[in-house]
Amino acid sequence: MTAATHSSLFPRESDGGQIVTPPRDADAVLDGLDPEQREVATALHGPVCVLAGAGTGKTRAITHRIAYGVRAGILQPASVLAVTFTNRAAGEMRGRLRQLGAGGVQARTFHSAALRQLQFFWPKAVGGELPRLLDRKVQLVAESAARCRIRLDRNELRDVTAEIEWAKVTQTVPADYPAAVAKSSREAPRDAAEIGQIYGMYEQLKRERSVIDFEDVLLLTVGILQDRHDIADQIRRQYQHFVVDEYQDVSPLQQRLLDLWLGDRESLCVVGDASQTIYSFTGATPDHLLNFRTRHPSATVVKLVRDYRSTPQVVHLANGLLNQARGRAAEHRLELISQREPGPEPVRTEYADEPAEAEGTARRIRDLIAAGVPAGEIAVLYRINAQSEVFEQALADAGVPYQLRGAERFFERQEVREAGAALRGAARFGGNDSLLDDVVELPSQVRAVLSTKGWTTEPPAGSGAVRDRWESLAALVRLAEDFVRAKPSATLADLVAELDERAAAQHAPTVQGVTLASLHAAKGLEWDAVFLVGLTEGMMPITYAKTDEQIEEERRLLYVGVTRARSHLSLSWALSRSPGGRASRRVTRFLHGLRPGSVASDARGARAGAGGGAGGTVERAGATRRKRRGPVLCRVCGKTLTDAGEMKLMRCEDCPSDMDEALYERLRDWRAGQAERLSQPAFCVFTDKTLMAIAEAVPASEGELAGISGVGSRKLDRFGADVLAICAGEERAEADRDS
Repeated sequence: MTAATHSSLFPRESDGGQIVTPPRDADAVLDGLDPEQREVATALHGPVCVLAGAGTGKTRAITHRIAYGVRAGILQPASVLAVTFTNRAAGEMRGRLRQLGAGGVQARTFHSAALRQLQFFWPKAVGGELPRLLDRKVQLVAESAARCRIRLDRNELRDVTAEIEWAKVTQTVPADYPAAVAKSSREAPRDAAEIGQIYGMYEQLKRERSVIDFEDVLLLTVGILQDRHDIADQIRRQYQHFVVDEYQDVSPLQQRLLDLWLGDRESLCVVGDASQTIYSFTGATPDHLLNFRTRHPSATVVKLVRDYRSTPQVVHLANGLLNQARGRAAEHRLELISQREPGPEPVRTEYADEPAEAEGTARRIRDLIAAGVPAGEIAVLYRINAQSEVFEQALADAGVPYQLRGAERFFERQEVREAGAALRGAARFGGNDSLLDDVVELPSQVRAVLSTKGWTTEPPAGSGAVRDRWESLAALVRLAEDFVRAKPSATLADLVAELDERAAAQHAPTVQGVTLASLHAAKGLEWDAVFLVGLTEGMMPITYAKTDEQIEEERRLLYVGVTRARSHLSLSWALSRSPGGRASRRVTRFLHGLRPGSVASDARGARAGAGGGAGGTVERAGATRRKRRGPVLCRVCGKTLTDAGEMKLMRCEDCPSDMDEALYERLRDWRAGQAERLSQPAFCVFTDKTLMAIAEAVPASEGELAGISGVGSRKLDRFGADVLAICAGEERAEADRDS
């Protein structure tokens, strides 16, 4: 999956204009920058701190700064190291720098830059080959726990692994872990002494097997630079100028490495926003950003507050959220000023229960798509990944294609690998390929090659595997079109090289489909329409956020979610988990004073409520559109049901079933035919649980069929006659008809 954003190697107009050919000279690099961005670009000497709000074009500002310095002859490309936190962001930065005529600048993640240095200097500093890098530490952590006779379930294993990572980036050794946890008010997933024991065994096993992990890359590089001044001096001669993006996310270990790279120089530019600090659980801290002027009294400080991403309505709500914030980061918040034309007011909707919220969200998404908003420009964002299932089901039921962020990587998909091989072959032997005889333009060449792999000018109907394959190939076609616009003389070989670089950086092009993602995973991305769901106390803020600092980080997480939206923003919450459940949930405190009729939680929030973001109305969809149902009871034992799957069946999973097995098989066969005809996954027709419920109830009328969970009005209209005919034992000619 890739986020549904515009191809980030080719700058968006919302960043201030698209670049097609490199600027003619240094002064032309500054064209199109706003006054504050220009100030950043021309501040080439001494320490520079850029405080950049969401959507203010920070990447544009710092890439133009580097390019201006290079084109003006002030900076040598090979002497600049730009550091960020993800391969995608580093790839975006390299692409923009190439577009600006500043190729040769190193743009890498902290880990990538450190690993290159470690691989190069290890033989000189230590001798022999660098130990093997551990791909996944979870298995070794599991073995360490077993050696310590401590049993961990899957969730505990994941959490303990995260604790070890936190300890290492905060430079905490195993013996000090319990004290460090207590000092930081961190809630350990198990007894801190036990985690410290597992951590110690994990380090021992790594030494025994001559392997290192991701965090060791930084730790070992720091160790070498501290102990070997000759190596440190060699690196400092190589890199004269440093740029650090997302500086609010720097950990103590990364800051230590940066200090060693710098030495006693101040040729440093940092960019960040304390209001977007959302990764403290990994060891990230905004303190380095907030203390920058204390450490560098002569620093040039520039604030970017012109928001080119979001409409005034979205920005208004975002500012209102921060107006109620407390703590040190809040004291440095930036008041954004939208540069966009007005758009729709944010929609706030209260639902009776989670299924109603998911169904309502899916309906609104379907309406947006019908109104012309591409599915790839829509996202549903939630606090934790476990919330995704009910929205996946609702979107599938509504026939809306979706993709989970964090699923299979784009360049690892079978069809993408096959397409890459085909393009590589065409680039090498295209002169002998009759397919390309009459094709000159690069995009046309790509279309011709990919047509042999399943790409067509029109997408297949529905969703499912066939549509997924087409979307992957279509994303490559769109990338070729963008690439040739940015580089008109590009050849097929140039595009293949671009694809190889993107694959190495996991910088994937756009795939169409509504994105489902956690708020943390959405950081750094943007969509035309964003649905923030599940906004109730206990989920936002999350129930284990206890301290003031933890609560404020949750507020910042919601702020990040709000600022992902360009035009359409929807905020929703459900009063109960399941239909008929007690309406005991409360909307998140972060919206107090920011929705009509609500009161801010303190005087500061009251001011925000009076002037900051309470426009629009709150819809109570659960109360006005949906009849409240009583508790759902098992029809066998009478127990109250809460599990969504059990509620579909109207019985406990363990209670005996009176399902008509033969009918169930007929329904499955019919569903397979429908799925194939519609080019959709089978579950988009009906889920297994819904078919089981039908086979148990054996409905004889539309009313009885409509009473089964999972059979909405849309599916009743589309499939009802077929299903009733199958239940009645009639011939399936009607069921197999084309519609």
